[in-house]
Amino acid sequence: MTSTTNRRSFLAAGAAVAAAPVVAGALASPASADELPDYAPVPPSALGPAVNAQGYFVGRVQKNLYWVTDSTYQAAFLTTKDGVVLFDAPPSIGQNIQRAIDQIAAENGVSNKVTHLVYSHHHADHLGASSLFGKHVTRIGHTENKRLLARDNDPTRPVPDVTFETRRTLHVGGERIELAYHGTNHTPDNIYIHFPDHDTLMLVDVMLPGWVPFDFFNINEDVPGSIAAPAKAMAYPWKHYIGGHIGRLGTRQDMTVYRQYIDDIVAGVKLALVNVDPTPFFVKYGNNAWAAVKEYQAAQVKYASDPVIKKYLGVLAAADVYTATTTFLILESIRLDLGVGSQVHP
Repeated sequence: MTSTTNRRSFLAAGAAVAAAPVVAGALASPASADELPDYAPVPPSALGPAVNAQGYFVGRVQKNLYWVTDSTYQAAFLTTKDGVVLFDAPPSIGQNIQRAIDQIAAENGVSNKVTHLVYSHHHADHLGASSLFGKHVTRIGHTENKRLLARDNDPTRPVPDVTFETRRTLHVGGERIELAYHGTNHTPDNIYIHFPDHDTLMLVDVMLPGWVPFDFFNINEDVPGSIAAPAKAMAYPWKHYIGGHIGRLGTRQDMTVYRQYIDDIVAGVKLALVNVDPTPFFVKYGNNAWAAVKEYQAAQVKYASDPVIKKYLGVLAAADVYTATTTFLILESIRLDLGVGSQVHP
């Protein structure tokens, strides 16, 4: 009776804890800069131009194609005789997008009116300022982009007026832009935006020039598709690259370094799946399967990522910040999507 009562009390207490609301910050003390971890310095080659007093930089990519950044996000725009074609509208840049367009228009005596807005993909961090440009702008995106934005029902990201399935050539004011969909990568709707007359490719959230990917491999929804995307990008002729993030434009050499970085992670993961012995982790944690798996995979990630971090410190910014989480996601994809390391019980 005592054992049953104790067990019931334990379960009741556990249920009470699980049901209690978690109050964010209730037990947290303010962070101190002295207590935060140190990371390797950012290589100067990863940094872009300084922003102005209003918080943006706008510069020419080639001819009448321009880019604007707040040093974390990027958009692009093309001035034409019939108006401006804008490519993405990150909310972090926000009203500075129009200020940048106004600046270039004033300097060159061209129209500052945005007539078209091309969506790279549906994520709010790249489109959340779309509504600033009103209802009379023609918005263009992939068919899946329209479906996802209709699902999200976000008034800051109106659904595209014009969609396409695989390819569309956009002609505005005597200018030509080639839009293409080559399958899922970062998202199911992420497109390749090629400016053949400006030697430029825009492909957002795949390669971030001079930097490693953001946390967990840019939170890519399709890991194999994202690993394959750079080769598809390199098949285009281009000199300048707009990646949607961080403070500078990219080059073909940047893409080459990025591809090698990912290849090195993949190679390390394949070795880790073979060489890291799971036995001690399951012996240690017994029937706590999640603890055993967590520590086993942490060991695999460390095995695969440590040599990559060492190799790319000083080459790619934040190699010591996000390489491990990117390695984890790639490990899971190689294990689950490709079946590497999978064993059939005899």
